[in-house]
Amino acid sequence: EVQLVESGGGSVQPGGSLRLTCAASSYIDSTYCMSWFRQRPGHGHEGVAGVEGDGNTLYLDSVSGRFTISRDNAKNTLYLQMNSLKPEDTAMYYCALRQWGACQLDGGGRGQDYWGQGTQVTVS
Repeated sequence: EVQLVESGGGSVQPGGSLRLTCAASSYIDSTYCMSWFRQRPGHGHEGVAGVEGDGNTLYLDSVSGRFTISRDNAKNTLYLQMNSLKPEDTAMYYCALRQWGACQLDGGGRGQDYWGQGTQVTVS
């Protein structure tokens, strides 16, 4: 079973930047979709960004142009570079792995096979 461990969260002022990292405990097939979700207080899981095996990336409209998702298949690691952070980006951020099919950012997190424990991002 794959374990996903996020790191890099923290507290920043509006306009600041953070880089989240998700390290997998074992080999991740390069064809798998890896994504970042977030959960803000009082809300369900929201898909933020995903990267497919062919390198295609998807973004939530509200983060497009500010966030960049990338992966290092050799290191089994996923990243999320977050720039120009806003207070509304405050949330717990989760890494997710989907083994079959294209990335799925909608659906409240359904369709993901593995989740990390989350890392808190606070913008204020």
